[in-house]
Amino acid sequence: MGLENTPTTPRTAGEMVALARAFLTRKGVESARLESELLVGHALSLTRLKLFMELDRPITPEEIDRARDLLVRRGKREPCAYILGEREFFGRPFKVGPGVLVPRPETEHIVDRARDWVREKKARGESVTRAADFGTGSGILAVTLALELDGVDVLAIDVSAKALEFARENARALSADRVQFVEGDGFDVLAKAVAGEGGRFDLVVCNPPYIARSDRAALAPEVAEHEPELALFAPANDPDHFARRFLVERERYVKSGGSILIELGHDQAPRVRPIAAGVGAQIRVLKDYSGHERVLEISV
Repeated sequence: MGLENTPTTPRTAGEMVALARAFLTRKGVESARLESELLVGHALSLTRLKLFMELDRPITPEEIDRARDLLVRRGKREPCAYILGEREFFGRPFKVGPGVLVPRPETEHIVDRARDWVREKKARGESVTRAADFGTGSGILAVTLALELDGVDVLAIDVSAKALEFARENARALSADRVQFVEGDGFDVLAKAVAGEGGRFDLVVCNPPYIARSDRAALAPEVAEHEPELALFAPANDPDHFARRFLVERERYVKSGGSILIELGHDQAPRVRPIAAGVGAQIRVLKDYSGHERVLEISV
């Protein structure tokens, strides 16, 4: 595997990091430098910062074996977040593993916009008390919104029981007490919730599967071979399925003056705009840090 056959046995944490980085680079890992530091640090029970402070620290054969095992897994293109068991989102650690999508930084734009939107509403003297996270996965949006938005109760929905295990655990670990988790088809659960005492929601957020199965070959091995297909690939090979349905049915789930925030694929916005125009929906599209049109905001 390259790493196992290296003639050099590292003597210090710094040497282990250097060997790890070279190994991951050979294996085609894009973020080899960062991930070598994270994985070696994890093997040595050190944070990344602590690792930098102890690069001259001698390492034991047992620590070398632990680091080697982690690096071999990464060399086989298992996601780093699965190996570490967590990924940071909006400054908080979220537990992740097989069965849930690995959190992406671009999804944080939904939280940014939700916070700004709530501030705008409150500045006009309007209250926001009820939100829903459609397809919650590991719970990153539901938990983060519950912690970031004062006085807002969040309904977190997912069709995957495995994903909801992670989401509930993350809510407990981060003390997000205002989140209710429900397993089931997202639109059915929303409809039942709206028919109940709470009525329609002030805010709905959604990071839906928006990749066409025909594009699978273009995905990185970490994604295509490890992350759950249900969270990646759009129904019926239609990347616009969820955006279209929310545009058409927006008033069914969200009250007047409310908002729907949906993550888009990097090339999806040009297809979504004519759909919105066709149903008379008021929208705007927000860009991510890379300049891609990433978040669809539907005003109801």
